[in-house]
Amino acid sequence: MTTRPSELGLLPLPSPGVGGPLSPQTPSTPGTPGFRSLNPLSSKVTAVLSTSFADTDFRDALQLLDERGVVNNPETRRRLRLDLQKELIDSNGDIISQFGKVAEQLRRIGTTIGKLNASFAEMKTEIAAANSATGDVLKEASSLVTQRRQVETKQRLLKSVNDHFLLSEDEVALLTLSSEPVDEAFFDVLSKAKKISQDCELLLGFENQTLGLEIMEQTTKYINLAFQKLYRWIQREFKTLNLENPQMGTSIRHALRVLAERPSLFQSCLDYFAEAREHILSDAFHTALTGESPSGKPDPSVKPIELAAHDLLRYVGDMLAWMHSAAVGEREALEVFFVSDGGEIAAGLQAGRENEVWRLADDEDSAQTQEFDAVAALNELVDRDMSGAVRVLRQRVEQVVQTNEETILAYKLANLLNFYRETFNRLLGPKAVLAEALGNLESEAMRQFRSLMRDHIAALQGDFQHTPADLGLPDFLRDALDQLAAIMKTYDTSLSSSLDREADFQPILTEALDPFLSGCENIGKSVPNPDDFIFLINCYEAARDSLSRYEFAQNKTANLQTKIDEEARKLVESQYTFFRTESGLDGLMESLLPLTDSPADIAKVKTLEAAKPSALTKASQMLDDFLPSALMDAMENLNKLLDARLARNLTEEAAERFCTDFEHVEEMLILADEVAEEEADEDAVDDIVRLRALFPRTSGEIRVLLS
Repeated sequence: MTTRPSELGLLPLPSPGVGGPLSPQTPSTPGTPGFRSLNPLSSKVTAVLSTSFADTDFRDALQLLDERGVVNNPETRRRLRLDLQKELIDSNGDIISQFGKVAEQLRRIGTTIGKLNASFAEMKTEIAAANSATGDVLKEASSLVTQRRQVETKQRLLKSVNDHFLLSEDEVALLTLSSEPVDEAFFDVLSKAKKISQDCELLLGFENQTLGLEIMEQTTKYINLAFQKLYRWIQREFKTLNLENPQMGTSIRHALRVLAERPSLFQSCLDYFAEAREHILSDAFHTALTGESPSGKPDPSVKPIELAAHDLLRYVGDMLAWMHSAAVGEREALEVFFVSDGGEIAAGLQAGRENEVWRLADDEDSAQTQEFDAVAALNELVDRDMSGAVRVLRQRVEQVVQTNEETILAYKLANLLNFYRETFNRLLGPKAVLAEALGNLESEAMRQFRSLMRDHIAALQGDFQHTPADLGLPDFLRDALDQLAAIMKTYDTSLSSSLDREADFQPILTEALDPFLSGCENIGKSVPNPDDFIFLINCYEAARDSLSRYEFAQNKTANLQTKIDEEARKLVESQYTFFRTESGLDGLMESLLPLTDSPADIAKVKTLEAAKPSALTKASQMLDDFLPSALMDAMENLNKLLDARLARNLTEEAAERFCTDFEHVEEMLILADEVAEEEADEDAVDDIVRLRALFPRTSGEIRVLLS
């Protein structure tokens, strides 16, 4: 509820001295004096009316009046100011009363604070006296506490140093005493000792190096004793090591990897192992050869290789097969030591070489500083293991090669040795003792082959002087080709290291074929034509047919074909000469063939002796007698040529050449008759002697009869 200001009596009333209150009976006008006396009221009203209800103080005053429940009546309006002033005075009195109580409390607090200050001063005095009395004791106690902490720290440090840089008595015993086993505990302690030695380098970095030097010296001594113990243990293990057991323990492999850090001891172990394995394999090879152990005790489980000694090729093959089987087994067994752990062994050897400083200054040992090759080391060790058996093998094979007297067997032995040499080259490398030994044996077998071949040729020198009656292959050539066929078949199935197998086989042909062909050529020199041509073609074709089945003899086959073609040309020439001679046309062809169809040459025809009527008549008669059996007679000349097809082709080629020449003769005779008719008078044409009348045969007839 909003109360208007006029209802609260806030408007001032006019004083009585001014004329009394306004009434409706006393209106005022602007011109009257009363109008002027109302101006202040009007101003008040105007001011009140102009007051904004948005004013905060005004709204608070109205709200306060509402809360007090003031009744709007004249009495209330007259006492409102007085009531308000009274309430204000009462409130101020209450405040003064409350402040009096506060002051009383503050006086009490001040008294209490004074007492506290006095107590504090008294306590401060007592504490100062106590501090003065106990100061030395506290300082000594603090010093003792500090010392205790330092001692505890040193104890922990000492314990850490002892645990890290010192080996216990049990650990030292495990490293140095041979009665203690070499197991994982041993390798763990050895690793700890090596780490202590490495960490001692940190101690050497301090000013006081005594501790680091003493620990390093002691630890190094223990490490050296441990490696000596490991070295002796590996040697004992090698004595009883069974390489045929695929489940070999990992302890010896681990031991070898660790021992690699001492290259000298590692190499010594390998030498010891190689020597032991060499004796074992030598004894095993002896047992395989004889069926008895080196002590003479028979071994019923072994079938002696010497039982096949009568068959030299099988005997050598069985020995080489045993060597190959032993080398492969040895290599597979040793792969677990080198190939699978090759990286760790290489790292160990490298570390060991770096520690052995004196090796770096030794030029003779510079090769040992090279990087470790696990495969090469494996091959070298296997080769050394096999060296004892290789010596026995070389003696046996040399004996076989030197006592053999068969040419083919000598070559087969050489080829067999070549096969195994290539096999061992791939298995162990070309520098292996086994591969080199087989290479020397192969060379020895080839020398024996050449020697036997030359002895065989020398024994056949008498046969090189006799020509077969049928102009066929001589026995020595037939035997040589059979022998060569066996050699080529053996070589074809062999493993040749040469990329050019043909060049590799050429020396064999030089020894096994060329001398026999040379013997045939020497025989042919004593035989009249055309038998010498036929004989050589028969020999060359037989050799060519034997070689043509193999790719590695293609060059030699081509050379033989060239010789056959050369001798065939000679036979064609011989057949052609036969046609000219037996037909009676040799003189006529010899006279007419050089002439051409020029007028000068045509004019010479009738002047030639061979073109005289009597000569032409005789030649024509001989030709008629020759033609019916000419081809058969010509073929009869080549009936000893083994290749009937070649004989027919050569005869046809010679006949074709004869027919071609006959066409020229016929043409020259026709041209000569035509020129004679042109030059003769009309009355004498009938009296001309026509050459074609005396020599009527045509080239077409000749071709038909000789086809």
